[in-house]
Amino acid sequence: MDENLTILQLNDSHAYLDIHQELFWDGDHAKYKLAGGFARIATIFNQIREENPKTLVFDCGDTIHGTYAAVKTKGEALIPILNYLDFDAMTAHWEFAYGPEHFQKLTKKLNYPMIAINCYHETNDKLFFKPWIIKELGRTRIGVIGIAATIVDKVMPAHFSKGIYFTIGNQELPYYIQKLRNEEKVDLIVVISHLGFPQEMKLAQEVDGVDVLLSAHTHNRLYEPALVNNTILIQSGCHGSFIGRLDLTLSQGKVIKFQHNLITVSEDIKPDPEAGDLVNQVLNPYRDELSQLVGYTDTGLNRNTVLESTMDNFLLKSLLNKTGAQIAFSNGWRYGAPVPPGEITLNDLYNIIPVNPPVSTVELTGKEIWIMMEENLEHLFSRDPYNQMGGYLKRCMGLNLYFKVENPPGQRIQELFVKGRKIKMDETYQAAFVTSQGVPDKYGVNRNQLDVHAVEALQKYLSTNKSVQAELQGAIIAI
Repeated sequence: MDENLTILQLNDSHAYLDIHQELFWDGDHAKYKLAGGFARIATIFNQIREENPKTLVFDCGDTIHGTYAAVKTKGEALIPILNYLDFDAMTAHWEFAYGPEHFQKLTKKLNYPMIAINCYHETNDKLFFKPWIIKELGRTRIGVIGIAATIVDKVMPAHFSKGIYFTIGNQELPYYIQKLRNEEKVDLIVVISHLGFPQEMKLAQEVDGVDVLLSAHTHNRLYEPALVNNTILIQSGCHGSFIGRLDLTLSQGKVIKFQHNLITVSEDIKPDPEAGDLVNQVLNPYRDELSQLVGYTDTGLNRNTVLESTMDNFLLKSLLNKTGAQIAFSNGWRYGAPVPPGEITLNDLYNIIPVNPPVSTVELTGKEIWIMMEENLEHLFSRDPYNQMGGYLKRCMGLNLYFKVENPPGQRIQELFVKGRKIKMDETYQAAFVTSQGVPDKYGVNRNQLDVHAVEALQKYLSTNKSVQAELQGAIIAI
């Protein structure tokens, strides 16, 4: 007799507890609509669980960090609502921002396990979390394997990985698949991963035996699953604006049919009352403060474009305004709910940069800028997916860079200008930045951390500009 199972996926919600603006493409332009919120997500989960009790719900990470309330409470505020959503397992990425020790304390308060086969203690090479779990639904035994983000100890700030290190997981995965198949006698292997879609596609090509791979990190909205090496692979957007649903029909422990639906968590979905109460308990203490009007924007601010973004153009203008530097850098973050043209609130500013780091300056030679940007281009466009790290391209202002995507590492930049003049390799340039992801510690001299933070710089810019104009300027162009 056939068995029907349902798998639900949340990934990269970035602690967006409440409904928020989301960007949708409509022909040749962007359209902003309200979406998401954990109360509406709860409604979807509850309805589908009622429809099919043989349902598993997984969180692929980037959940317990990313908005004001999450950062303010070091993730503690999200525990009750996450437990109410009642996931079956989770893996992680930005959750390590609170430090591994604190993150581990958070996981002990969750009523479901954190799993990862690729995160180890430096001192003894033992796993930091459990590698897998087994779930039984009807007659089906399901082995669930976790893979955390591999980049935590490679391109993230150092405190994220204090005392731990990460691998890609490709070397370990075959061992765990065989263990679950041969010793634990599971019928189905599900991998929940935060490596990123290109990396996970390569992983599925390399490793046999994965039935379902739930992908995360790169914010892909996959309306159709990818099929590779008999693996069904899905990813479901970001900010909790989408839920991935995968319905499987199994016969004698084998998938014989599947159907996928990328569900938009739209405004017209009725919020679950109990989940709504839990969300309000978290957000109410901050609502008055965060709802303050701080300015206006003529430009829709978002991070949905790879080489340059309007949201970061606003941030970079603020850094230059505050420091008087020649050039400015921020990381190629993907997260941050968009801000449509109109009012900007304090909450919007914290969504842009929730960690609110200090503004810093540094002196960089032209050669260092060139090498740094070549390194960043390789992290984004490497031919080997396993060498792709981080988010989108480093955001820049004061530069004009022209590059060839298809060229090999270190040979992509064709032309590079600073303030309209060709860069001189031995000349020194003053740069403003935020976090070591903007300018890694190995570059530059005379690093100076100012007594002002990013949100203050944004507010200062708004106080002296009637409305933000941050359209794409073509700072970085693929030729």
